[in-house]
Amino acid sequence: MSFGELQPIFGRVVGEWSPSPPQSSPSPPFLYQVHGSGNDDSALRIIATDFQSNTFQVIKSSQQLEDLRDDIGIGGSWSDFVDYVTASLRSGDVKLIMEGLSESGGATYAKLIAQKAKGMPRISFSLGKLVYGAAGEAMAELSLKLYKEFKDVQSSLTEEQESKCQLTKTVAAEKEKNVTLQKQLDMVLYSRKSQKINDRENSDSTSNMVSQDSPDKHITEPSPRKGTNRVVPAFRRSKVRGAILNDTEE
Repeated sequence: MSFGELQPIFGRVVGEWSPSPPQSSPSPPFLYQVHGSGNDDSALRIIATDFQSNTFQVIKSSQQLEDLRDDIGIGGSWSDFVDYVTASLRSGDVKLIMEGLSESGGATYAKLIAQKAKGMPRISFSLGKLVYGAAGEAMAELSLKLYKEFKDVQSSLTEEQESKCQLTKTVAAEKEKNVTLQKQLDMVLYSRKSQKINDRENSDSTSNMVSQDSPDKHITEPSPRKGTNRVVPAFRRSKVRGAILNDTEE
């Protein structure tokens, strides 16, 4: 990776005086921009401005950056050095130190100091003051690039929101589809359950009918014969005659 491939880095920092000038007003906030410079992929350009009387700039050539690399002691490859510089400038530990008093107002020059993390080497860039037309051009360039960055972020956010909306619709459609499928499944399960109950009832009814039609059930017990009292006709009845007593004479 080289500085020419670097996406512009934007930041906001409150300027500090060193030393503080007598009767100085509160330091205004600055916007700074860091990006590759021109056709030189290894060059770096930094602009910092308060859009009033202080606009600073520095362009570091590849050789100057090599010297800076040796001064702060960053080892590894050139890509590692680029990564360290960009990470330091994107960190929250960035300061803009203003020094000297310019005849046109404001500071004579400034230093942009960045540190990736506590205890790690600091990177310091000395920035010269821009005046008149050069200052106006630098402010215009920073404003236009910042606006472009804003539009890119806005476009990306819009695409993300549209994608999120589409995803939400897809999820809602899938949920509705799942609800419909669940209802259909419940209907199928209920139908099968009802069919099983009906089959069981029919089976029990058939078993009862078969049990009732069994031959064993048709064996009738012989009815006990009851003796009948017959009436004997009168002509057949024996006549009961009285006994004849014969007196025997002795």
